[in-house]
Amino acid sequence: MATSLTLPNRTLPSLFPCHTPKTQSSVSQCLPLVSKSSESQFYGLKFSYSSSLSIPSSSYFKTSISAKVNKGSVPPSFALKDQDGKNVSLSKFKGKPVVVYFYPADETPGCTKQACAFRDSYEKFKKAGAEVVGISGDDTSSHKAFAKKYRLPFTLLSDEGNKVRKEWGVPSDLFGALPGRQTYVLDKNGVVQLIYNNQFQPEKHIDETLKLLQSL
Repeated sequence: MATSLTLPNRTLPSLFPCHTPKTQSSVSQCLPLVSKSSESQFYGLKFSYSSSLSIPSSSYFKTSISAKVNKGSVPPSFALKDQDGKNVSLSKFKGKPVVVYFYPADETPGCTKQACAFRDSYEKFKKAGAEVVGISGDDTSSHKAFAKKYRLPFTLLSDEGNKVRKEWGVPSDLFGALPGRQTYVLDKNGVVQLIYNNQFQPEKHIDETLKLLQSL
């Protein structure tokens, strides 16, 4: 015996509410959104969600991944405030190797692991004659608290507005949503000898930089 199927008296679009013209408002209705007050942390990114969906333009993604500093080049100079509020310029380190590492944010799991790994190997960096400098977009008071809490013996610089990060062309992760974790090793002449990028294995930055420094 044949079996018949009776559908509710609804039009096709009502059965598939997400199959509507792809306008920004219809996309917003089809995606679950979290309240404005929701926040989470993920490897250095402090997420905050709003009730509206913003889709970056294609030019945004191109900007976020364009590298401007390459191996063998001299990076743009900078002058930023350290955790004690003192101005520190890149030229201060001329004449000795320097490790400049960009990280997403203070007090996040990946960044804390990385900072503590640099701290634990700091004597090896000193033995190699190198300085260590960490840079993020946090303000000086955040850096001061972070350095004190974890007894960090090296310089942390405040790049509020991420100007230096952009000038150096540090690539972002997760389609521009997560500030990149990238380390540069400059020789005593200020020339880049190593660029190492690894967002999700922060401690490997220490292994790779020491390996190079010990070979110079």
